[in-house]
Amino acid sequence: MSKTDSGNFFEDFQLHQVLCHPTPRTATAGDAALYLALTGSRFLLNSSRESARAQGLPEAPLDDLLVFHLVFGKTVPQVSLNAVANLGYAECRFLDPVYPGDTLTAESRVIGLKQTSAGDSGIVYVHTRGLNQQGALVLEFKRWVLVRKRDPSAPAPEPLVPETQEAVPPEELVVPAGLHGREWNAELSGSPYLWDDYTVGERIDHSDGMTLEEAEHQLATRLYQNTAKVHFDQLLAEEGRFGKRLVYGGHIISLARALSFNGIGNAIRVAAINGGRHVAPTFAGDTLFAWSEVLAKQPLPDRDDLGALRLRTRVLKNCRADGFPDRGPDGKPDPAVVLDLDYTVLMPRRTSSWDVVTTAGTGS
Repeated sequence: MSKTDSGNFFEDFQLHQVLCHPTPRTATAGDAALYLALTGSRFLLNSSRESARAQGLPEAPLDDLLVFHLVFGKTVPQVSLNAVANLGYAECRFLDPVYPGDTLTAESRVIGLKQTSAGDSGIVYVHTRGLNQQGALVLEFKRWVLVRKRDPSAPAPEPLVPETQEAVPPEELVVPAGLHGREWNAELSGSPYLWDDYTVGERIDHSDGMTLEEAEHQLATRLYQNTAKVHFDQLLAEEGRFGKRLVYGGHIISLARALSFNGIGNAIRVAAINGGRHVAPTFAGDTLFAWSEVLAKQPLPDRDDLGALRLRTRVLKNCRADGFPDRGPDGKPDPAVVLDLDYTVLMPRRTSSWDVVTTAGTGS
């Protein structure tokens, strides 16, 4: 009997099956620094301990998307090791912040299965929860992934596609204990624009480009202990449709967040990922650009210091975002679009009870 684990294939999954994912992962300041090096993210509370403390947190938390990737990475050996592609996300909520020294574990429950018409693979739907060493939830999300079948002739399960919410409602968004937006220092954050300054329907070209490097995207994926073969095994990739390794889609999400700093710099926390699709693959050598649309401005219950912005960000490869590429005349995604992400962020508000420190000439 082989002692190696080849991962689950589509026919190995059963509805309501619970998967407890090895191995626990203690997050460190080194993880935060490496994540910064790989993405260039500049958001204030993740960058500055003193600024985080000024806003009511005990120290600088790990970037929310770093937490997402660490939990996601735990799931890969059992859920998506034999994936063809990760297809989408829904109902992702960021709960308790994670700080250096916290230890994360993850578990997933199978909530849907559907074999493809070709019969050689199927879509697996899971609900994943990430917990810290105290058993507190730090993150939960649903995702669906296309997984190969070991035996194409194996019988197909009864198809079940779970229903998901269009978006996480404002009353289900979590503001971490102690966090506030009072006396926000816009000089230190690098942007004078707060929740009040955005309008529904507004489009923002994030302007900057970032070229993907082979070494960097693989290092990022290893950081999360994501073992999906499509990102690392060139011999396997040569047998596939593209002939080369795919960049982990989560890395594209992180780069989208990093690029969005130029235009949405005071988005202090990702509160939810409402939905997302990896529209097309990305490869080393591609240059990414991004633009965002404000879908909704949502006041938070009993808060006048923080508000929620629901954003939709499109990431483009090898195409600048100044024309806001989205869909062609046929209604299909523009060929340049690789990621379509609907997410919600928390942002300080202007109120009559406190002032915002701003750069000269911007007002308050």
